[in-house]
Amino acid sequence: MKKFLISAALLAAAAVPGIASATAAPGPVSGTVTVNGTVAARCQFTTGTATITIPELSDPATGNLLASTVNGQSANLVGWCNGTTSTMTVNASPILNAGTAPTGFTNRVDYTATATAHPAAGAVSATDGSADSPTAGSAATVGVFTSQIEVGLSGATSAAAKLLAGAYTGQVLVTLTPGL
Repeated sequence: MKKFLISAALLAAAAVPGIASATAAPGPVSGTVTVNGTVAARCQFTTGTATITIPELSDPATGNLLASTVNGQSANLVGWCNGTTSTMTVNASPILNAGTAPTGFTNRVDYTATATAHPAAGAVSATDGSADSPTAGSAATVGVFTSQIEVGLSGATSAAAKLLAGAYTGQVLVTLTPGL
């Protein structure tokens, strides 16, 4: 009779909803953790300096600028940007001698500088002439890239005068600006 009562009690408990599941083995449960992060838009030069050395700017016969010694000169920087709207500008400063040039002489050589980066979509160039040196040329969108940036000189000119003797110095400033 006891066996019968215990069996009847178990059958009754199984028939009542909620009681059987309380005695069943527990199943797995899951929770979720969302992970968010960001990457800032940035540009960087891995090789940010280079030098172009022109041993003689003037024509030995006339003393005037020998443009072919400037035109075609180039140097390479290496840089990268990680944002699709990143840009590059160039600001060329004239090649100057610090001395004062008397009548018939000049201490300035102007030229055009072009910087060319190579994103996956193809070459992108930005240009500036040194005659307006305080102002950079128009920005070119380079987007996402990592490559050499070739800086080339062309279009060298000076006043129709002889170049003053001495050291000459100029500069091409290439600026990478990050964008998203």
